[in-house]
Amino acid sequence: MAHLNFDTRPILVFWESTRACLLACRHCRAEAMQDPAPGELTHVEGLRFIDSLTQFGRPYPVLIMTGGDVLMRTDVFDLVDHARKLGIPVGLAPSVTPKLTEEAIARICELGVKTVSISLDGASPAVHEGIRGIPGHFQQTIAALRQLVSAGITVQVNTVVMRENIHEFPEIVQILKEVGVKIWEVFFLVSVGRGKSIQELGPAEYEDAAHFLYDASRYNLIVRTVEGPFFRRVAAWRRGESGGGAASAPRKVAEKFRLGSLYLTLAEELRDRLGAPFSESQSQTSGTRDGKGIVFVAHDGTVFPAGFLPVPLGNIRETDLPVIYREHPLLQDIRAARFTGKCGGCDYQDACGGSRARAFAFSGNPLSEDPACAYSARMPV
Repeated sequence: MAHLNFDTRPILVFWESTRACLLACRHCRAEAMQDPAPGELTHVEGLRFIDSLTQFGRPYPVLIMTGGDVLMRTDVFDLVDHARKLGIPVGLAPSVTPKLTEEAIARICELGVKTVSISLDGASPAVHEGIRGIPGHFQQTIAALRQLVSAGITVQVNTVVMRENIHEFPEIVQILKEVGVKIWEVFFLVSVGRGKSIQELGPAEYEDAAHFLYDASRYNLIVRTVEGPFFRRVAAWRRGESGGGAASAPRKVAEKFRLGSLYLTLAEELRDRLGAPFSESQSQTSGTRDGKGIVFVAHDGTVFPAGFLPVPLGNIRETDLPVIYREHPLLQDIRAARFTGKCGGCDYQDACGGSRARAFAFSGNPLSEDPACAYSARMPV
């Protein structure tokens, strides 16, 4: 992905194809509902939007159809089919509800969907269902993951970092390995939508969590983050360890990088469950950020830098997405790393760049510093 010019094209286009959803998860950025929201793009508008993605040129960006619950759109498979006929890769992010049937999974396979992402926010019913708000949803989610993996679909599990579930992360990794999940995408919470009511971790705890995720990526598990770009700095540090970091014991890592008890607890439990790491790191650090390689289209066609950054840039009903992506001044500033505060003077200014969504949530300025980052130039590397 390093050869791609993010000034002219994104890697990922997220489309909130609907806000309709049968769940009401406490951390969701969207105010989901059981019926489509007013102004949702019509089928014809959806087709035209998909057509416009070809203007980015090949290789086309991956279209991630999300929601709400993407399966609440009755035309979802027709839209996927249209994209695939154009050569546009598609990923789907359905909710685990009665809509995710065996027939739906078979159709997903038939259409050649690139990935399917499912949310798992705990390793126990108490934690996962406490977040998702549906009794029995934990076992339903595990069953859905097994069905998707058995069907031969590349499955990604999405997990949100929050104070009430971080202690279950080692067991979540164990579940992913047992089920056969290939990708773990970890969301570092931003206080938007219903997520405003949930307490985030502090910067030092986020640093511990990022180092734990690097450890998890050494179990032949692709690990990437959303709104946690400081993970790239951590991965760069850890790859610089002697032997590529493959044999570093948790206590040595904690001492070298001045980590806290959270890291040590998580890392040692992970080794207790899965043994010593057995692969090179599979951490993915592409250098994207909100508005750089990533762009988000809401249910009504409004364009945002990302799903957690509610700064409108225009609407695809009026202007094609490639024009908005390439020409909007805010996106140009984000891609040029024109940041203020600590992010503006950081030596990882471009490689990381901080979470623009979190900067906006805390200061009202999407170009200000990310308050969740613990990094200082005085820290050891």
